[in-house]
Amino acid sequence: MIFIDTHAHIYDKQFGAERYPGGPEAMLQTARSQQVEQIWMPNCDTETIPGMMALAETFPDRCLPMMGLHPTYVNETMDAELAEMEKQLKDYPFMAVGEIGLDFYWDLTHVDRQFEAFRIQLGWASAQNWFVSMHTRSGHDRNAFAEAADLIESMALPNLTGIFHCFVGTLDEARRAIDLGFLLGIGGVATFKNGGLDKVLPYISPEHIVLETDSPYLAPIPYRGKRNEPAYIPLVAARVAELMNLPLTDIARHTTANANRLRQGSLVSSDATT
Repeated sequence: MIFIDTHAHIYDKQFGAERYPGGPEAMLQTARSQQVEQIWMPNCDTETIPGMMALAETFPDRCLPMMGLHPTYVNETMDAELAEMEKQLKDYPFMAVGEIGLDFYWDLTHVDRQFEAFRIQLGWASAQNWFVSMHTRSGHDRNAFAEAADLIESMALPNLTGIFHCFVGTLDEARRAIDLGFLLGIGGVATFKNGGLDKVLPYISPEHIVLETDSPYLAPIPYRGKRNEPAYIPLVAARVAELMNLPLTDIARHTTANANRLRQGSLVSSDATT
């Protein structure tokens, strides 16, 4: 079996040698021991770029970077941040625009800017046929998934696809995401007793999901509340297999194929536009 972790912030300081014995190299070795052969890294803002790119350049076949401005990092500096993101996308063959989207959980101070940044970055992805890694966290009585889906539908951009990262929605929302041409990123929440995905995953096809950890966040049971890491992907996969009533080998095969198919679309586009 081979797994791909499609969303992990492994450049985070929690994976530095002072907090993780052996540092990133040891973390990657542990992941490989669990058949996790590839890790996709979403960006947050300009400050996370150097650490992410250091891993991408040191482990080019295993640590694959994306480029985007995370919604919780959107503030008064948005224009300068987006300008740097756009420059980075032109200078390096990133496979995706991410992590982008909407976050209503903490506060709504910069929500208008979030929407503007989201629109701009969706436009980049559509124009270059990159997929997007999309963050949608609800709060303050606002449904981020619904508002993101509404925006995608209203923009009607061609060639737009990607992953609804950390999907925790309803079955109707899962079907809506699939109808929009997106995959569902399934992580540690699938293992939580009240995570809600037990009401979703039994009713959809494994062709519509990919696996992720969101490391160092959202560790699966039995590590909930502790540092998450890519080596825990098989724990997520095992729970998904249980909920979908499929062998673990089928979940590994489908999710890896789904991820590779998504990435291959961006690689083909990149070759065609260079």
